[in-house]
Amino acid sequence: MADFVLPHALHGSGPHKVVAVHGWFADRSAYDPLLPDLDRDAFQYAVVDLRGYGEAKHAAGAYTTAEGAADVLALADRLGWERFSVVGHSMGGSVAQRVLAAAPHRVRRLVGVSPVPASGLPMPPEQWALFAGADHSPHHRRIILDTTTGGRRPAAWLDRMVRRSLERTEAKAFRAWLDSWAGDGFEADIEGLRVPALVVTGALDPALGAELARQTWLRWYADSVLVELSAAGHYAMDETPLELIRVVEDFLRADGDAAPAAAG
Repeated sequence: MADFVLPHALHGSGPHKVVAVHGWFADRSAYDPLLPDLDRDAFQYAVVDLRGYGEAKHAAGAYTTAEGAADVLALADRLGWERFSVVGHSMGGSVAQRVLAAAPHRVRRLVGVSPVPASGLPMPPEQWALFAGADHSPHHRRIILDTTTGGRRPAAWLDRMVRRSLERTEAKAFRAWLDSWAGDGFEADIEGLRVPALVVTGALDPALGAELARQTWLRWYADSVLVELSAAGHYAMDETPLELIRVVEDFLRADGDAAPAAAG
């Protein structure tokens, strides 16, 4: 599918270009709670659907983070964006880091929101069975959502998030993406890069929280910062959208026209 173009929506017309990549459970609609309050004068966001999700639900592919990164770079070429920032949530954080690994000179700033680290995310057998069975099991998806938000969210919200996840994902692709983001390690390709990097975690997220970020992002990226949102779990876009916008856009806005990333 050499002519494949990531389905996307553009928001804003600002000079600082940003690609936003969703996570494992949803398509680009995961970013919908943020859209009304983005700074559209400073930034232009391209919010994408990865293969197997949303408008690309039935797109053929390998469904790997490396392929996702290649698709992001191809979209940036199509849009005429030579340099841009990348924001990635959860699995999308792994894709964003793959973009950096493939083209460090093109990435202005890197943002991970509860991101999967570049080392992957090994799981004990019981947890793996829960995640691996989520492709066809709404119950498994609901348990994952509830657990990763600290067991504090309303039942109706959990049900809505499960429905959205089932509607916007293709089961085979969903399962294949898991193998990639959990199992593929590429930290050697990004360690030491000087790109300004922000990692945002939620205090209610037991899996991809601040401690893991300290052990990964803050060690690998020479110019990195961690912000923990006290009222968020794994889904800050839904749980604390205004706080997330402020943290991310303040970080992006701090970049005038930074030099390309280089290992050091």
